[in-house]
Amino acid sequence: MLKRKRIDTDLCVIGGGMAGICTAIAAAREGIKVILMHERPVLGGNASSEIRMWVCGAQGDNNRETGIIEEIALENYYRNPTKNYFIWDTILYDFVIREKNITLLLNCTCMDAKVKNGEYEDGRNTKIETVTGYQMTTQTFYDIKAKIFSDCSGDSILAPLTGAEFRIGRECADEFGEDTHVKVHDNYTMGNSCLIQGRETTAPVKFTPPPFSTKLTKEHFQDRNPDIYKPSENFWYLELGGDRDTIHQADEIMHELIPLATGTWDYIKNSGEFNSQNWELDFLGFLPGKRESRRMVGEYIITERDVTENRQFDDTVAFGGWPLDDHFPDGFYHKGQPNTNIHTPAPYCIPYRALYSKNVENLYFAGRNISMTHMAMSSIRVMATCAVMGQAVGTAAALAVKLNLTPNGIYKSKINELQQILMENDCLIPNKSRKISNICKNAELTNGNDLLRDAIDRVNHIYSNEKCGITVLNNTEITYKFKKEEFINTVHITFNSDLNRETLPGNYCEKYHTMRANTLLDSPQFYVPKTLCKKFILQAVKNGSRITISQIDNNLNRSYNIKISDHIEGLILIPVENWGNTDKTDIFSFDFN
Repeated sequence: MLKRKRIDTDLCVIGGGMAGICTAIAAAREGIKVILMHERPVLGGNASSEIRMWVCGAQGDNNRETGIIEEIALENYYRNPTKNYFIWDTILYDFVIREKNITLLLNCTCMDAKVKNGEYEDGRNTKIETVTGYQMTTQTFYDIKAKIFSDCSGDSILAPLTGAEFRIGRECADEFGEDTHVKVHDNYTMGNSCLIQGRETTAPVKFTPPPFSTKLTKEHFQDRNPDIYKPSENFWYLELGGDRDTIHQADEIMHELIPLATGTWDYIKNSGEFNSQNWELDFLGFLPGKRESRRMVGEYIITERDVTENRQFDDTVAFGGWPLDDHFPDGFYHKGQPNTNIHTPAPYCIPYRALYSKNVENLYFAGRNISMTHMAMSSIRVMATCAVMGQAVGTAAALAVKLNLTPNGIYKSKINELQQILMENDCLIPNKSRKISNICKNAELTNGNDLLRDAIDRVNHIYSNEKCGITVLNNTEITYKFKKEEFINTVHITFNSDLNRETLPGNYCEKYHTMRANTLLDSPQFYVPKTLCKKFILQAVKNGSRITISQIDNNLNRSYNIKISDHIEGLILIPVENWGNTDKTDIFSFDFN
C-alpha cells in the first residue's frame, strides 16, 4: 500500500511553468495558503533547463511585462551573468520557496479529481472538491482539498478530470469571423519541439551522430536557414506533431523529434555548409516543448479580432503584444515559411472573463490554455504574457478566498478592486490607471513634480508620454509635507529598470531575452540594468522626527509598495545610488494612499 496524504489549502495550482509560478506567488503574497503541484523536478515549464524556450512577450517600446516576471528577470541578471540555465532553475525555485504561504510539490503529477455536480451560482454545474497527485520520488499520493483551483498545466489536465468545457484545434473562418484559411473546424494544432543549443569552443570538436538520427540535407532547411553564429538561432522550427494529438501521441512525437534534433546537429557539423569545426552540442532537450493542446472555455472567448483590433474590455487584467505567430501543423516538413508573423497592437487587452471556467464554479486557468480561439492563442501563448495572466489569476483567487466569492463573483462585484491591486503590484493594465489619494495630490512636494504622482509608472504610447517621473541627483531628498498629521497606508515607488534593456550588452536578441540559446566565445556577460536604483532610503516624519521606514542597499526590484499604516506628517525618499554608478537616478513614481 502506497502512502497517502491530505492537505487542505486555499488555492491549488496545477503546473509550475511561468504562469503557474506567478499565480502561486501572487496568491501567496496576498496572504492565502497555496499548493503548487508540478510534475517535473524543476520549475519553469517550457522556460526551464529541460526545454529552454525563451520567455517572450509583447513587442515594441516599453511594452515589457512587469510585476513578478520583471522581478525574476532582474534577479536573473544579477545572479546569472552568463545566462546559465541551471542557475536560472535555482532562481525560479528560490522565488517559489521563499514564499512561506506556498507548499511546493515537485515530481507530482495531477492524476485525478473529485467533483460535485449540481446547480451552482451563475449557471455553473460543477464544483471541484479535491485533486489527487502522485509524487513519484516519495511514492506518495497527495489529495489536495482547496477552495479554488487554477489549471496552469498547459494541457488543461483538469478538463478531462473535472468535465470543464474546453476546445481543441483550429476554428473555421466563419465561427468567429477570423482571418484564417481553415474552412472546417479541425483538430490540428501547433506542434512540439525538442530544442538544441550549441557552444563555440577554442578547438575543433568532432560530432558522430547516433545511428537513429534523421538524415537531413540542404533542401530540408529551405526557409529555415540555420545560423549558429546568430544569437537569435534557437532552432524553434524543429517542430512536429501538430497534425496529430499533441497530448496522447506526445511520446510518439518525441521519438521523432530526438532523431530530428541529432540529425540537425549532424547536418550543421558534418555537411560542410557551416563554419562549425569549433562547435559542440551543448544541449539537446529530451522533453518536448509544447505550443498547443486543450484550451479551456471561459465566460468569454478571446478572438483574433479582439487582438488585432485592440478591443477594450472593462475587465482587462493583463495584456499581450506578440505577433500572430501561427505554426503550420506539419511543422518541420511544411514546405515554405514555417509560421505566420502578423503584427498585433501592443499592448492589447486580455479580459478577466477568459481566465475562469464557464461551467466549473471554482476553476481558474492561466497560460496557453485560457479561453481563446486558436488564432488568438498564436499570440497570447508566449510565456511573458502567460506570466502576467498568472499574476492576475493568483491575485483574483486570493481576493475570492478572502471575500468568499467565486471567480465570476469577483467579476460581478470586485473587478475594479482586482485591477487596482494588480496595478499597485506593478502590472500594466492598458486601459486603466492607478488611483492616487487626494492627500498625495494636494501635499506639498519638494524636489519633485506632479510626474511623480500622476499614477503612470512607465513611458508608453498609451499614455502619450515621452517622460515618466523625474531624474534627480543622488542623495536628493524628495519630500512630501502635510498640513496636518495624516494616516498613510502604503507608499508606492517605481524605479526605471530599463524596460527596453538599452543599458545591457549585446545585440537586440541578447538584450530582449533573459536567457540565451547558442553560446559564442564573445557572448557578453550580463548585469543589472544601469538605470535601476541600487540603494534608497524611505523615511517618515512623525512628531517632528525622521523615522527610517525602509533602507534597501542592494535593490533588484523595479517597484515597491511599502506599508506605513500610521499617522505621519510627511515622507522623504532619498535615492542614494544606481547600478550604473552615475550621479543621477530616475524615479518614475513616488506616491501614496
